[in-house]
Amino acid sequence: MSADDEQVAFQKPGDLVDRNEETGAMTVESLCMNCEQNGRTTFLLIRIPYFRDVILEAFECEHCHFKNNSIKSASQIQEKGSIYHLEVENETDLQRQVVRSDVSVFKLESLGIEMPKGEGQLTTVEGVIRKIYDNLSSEQDLRKEQAPELYNALVPIIEKLEKILEGQGFPFTISLDDPSGNSWIAPTTQDSGHKYRRRDYLRTHEQNEELGISGDPNAVQHQSTGQEEDEEIVDGKEYSIPAECPACLKSCEVNLRKVNIPYFREVLLWATVCEHCGYKSSDVKTGGEVPEKGKRITLSVEKEVDLARDILKSDTCALYSEELEVRVEPGTLGGRFTTVEGLLTEIRDQLHGQIFDFADTSAGDSMATDDKAKWERFFKRLDAAIAGEMKFVITLEDPMASSYVQDLCAPAKDEQITTEDYIRTDEEEEELGLKDMKTEGYEADAEQKEEQEEKPAEQQ
Repeated sequence: MSADDEQVAFQKPGDLVDRNEETGAMTVESLCMNCEQNGRTTFLLIRIPYFRDVILEAFECEHCHFKNNSIKSASQIQEKGSIYHLEVENETDLQRQVVRSDVSVFKLESLGIEMPKGEGQLTTVEGVIRKIYDNLSSEQDLRKEQAPELYNALVPIIEKLEKILEGQGFPFTISLDDPSGNSWIAPTTQDSGHKYRRRDYLRTHEQNEELGISGDPNAVQHQSTGQEEDEEIVDGKEYSIPAECPACLKSCEVNLRKVNIPYFREVLLWATVCEHCGYKSSDVKTGGEVPEKGKRITLSVEKEVDLARDILKSDTCALYSEELEVRVEPGTLGGRFTTVEGLLTEIRDQLHGQIFDFADTSAGDSMATDDKAKWERFFKRLDAAIAGEMKFVITLEDPMASSYVQDLCAPAKDEQITTEDYIRTDEEEEELGLKDMKTEGYEADAEQKEEQEEKPAEQQ
């Protein structure tokens, strides 16, 4: 065979080599980045319970025997980024499934260790920690000779990681931050309080550029909102503000309306709709100064009419109910001005979408039987509450005192509502940025800083 014939016979990278009809796995020729010969990459599309579709990739080169495994999201970039926090308390938490996209950042918050962006992984909490441990410990001998200071600094960290992997380092906190919204830590029905938290957030312009979402340089035009600069916002009147869509970066409009809630305060309702990509969002903002204390509102839902009460849940508010075994952390769902029934429906729909709603299969087929039964009981109870078939108590806990439940007896006292002020914790103060906020004496600090900057110039 001639050299030309050999070249024709050798398959090009990307050619389909094999397809397994039973598993759906496909194998293609692909270039080995180690020896630059052709190896083989096997792709398998799988559906993960509680999450979405992902593609597993496994590469192997028969020439140099190089192997590599990774995971890719089979879904589009989500409208918002997401960040998860989990307090790992036992061996069961170590075995929670984790999906890391190649743009996500995993942190061991308790130890101040960060695994930067890199290859995607389908693994467990233990698997991610073990990879961090292996990466740090594998080069310690080299560091001992070339960088003894770094070696000494890493010794206690590696020892702590080793204790965690041996099941002796509980509890500790981890986080997983993904601007694409395609990473995930598995929840359980026992999660409560601050143990497991998920928060969605709007990406910054820089994060969109990192994800390769190109923006329109002429996206935001200086358009008139039909309001003079010094004109006050009128109750009930709708205003439109030109903005940049956080999902596609093209021009869109943010609509806002001021609403005066009796016996509460003025709030601004915000709604965004992008005609280019279909992105939609809504939010509620309250005005006024930062209160000295947080507020806890407890409502006893006893009759069907209670489900129709207006309820304002700000984005800093947590919601929980022992009877329904549900807890919504601050940031989840954003700010909402709706009814009790509407809020419970949103909670149910969001959870059900994460856990059961898969596009092409029956609900939860690959879910463990025990977990599936627990979630089914949970949703059955939530459906009964929405339908007015059971009594329950819900509590709104808002460190900014910006949430509200309609009082049906105002101005008289409503016996089904209990309101109490509480002192914010240090953690809440930190999360709200109040520890760094200075509202008095900042002018003197600014003058003092200015004088200190001028002194070196005068000495020169």
